Amino acid sequence: MRILEDIILKDSIEIKAAPEAVFNFLTGITDDKSYQVWHPQDHVAFCWIKGEPWKEGSILRAKEYIKGELHTLTFCVTKVIPNKTIEYVPAFWLLRIYYPKNSFIIEPKRDGCIFTAMGSFRVGRLVKTFAKNKLASGIASVEKHMKEEGENLKRILENENL
Repeated sequence: MRILEDIILKDSIEIKAAPEAVFNFLTGITDDKSYQVWHPQDHVAFCWIKGEPWKEGSILRAKEYIKGELHTLTFCVTKVIPNKTIEYVPAFWLLRIYYPKNSFIIEPKRDGCIFTAMGSFRVGRLVKTFAKNKLASGIASVEKHMKEEGENLKRILENENL
């Protein structure tokens, strides 16, 4: 019997741009301005607090609105495969129990690529039972945010290719 259950949120979108363009956009996010370009409605602040940008072991801090609330998120980059994958986890190791993995995956296609954002988290039966509505609302808000990021990325990169 498992105490915690994994919930995986995933959003994919086809972008008519080379995988390198998507990867370069993501790894070009190094400060508030570049972070806000991606999602002007919700992204507030972004900085690197340890290491070099987008290198394994580096730590970033971002501030963004989700469900109308400002959240400060601190992540450690765990894997970078140029033009293919970026993985990251919460910087505080204990949070990794509940948020084990997040990733951006870029898959080439004949006329562009598929960009997929994935996030996973774990919840216990008590949360699922007694906070069912709040959990569903939180999931819906994160899914909406992920979808908007994908749509914004598509709009930005496809407009650059015109």
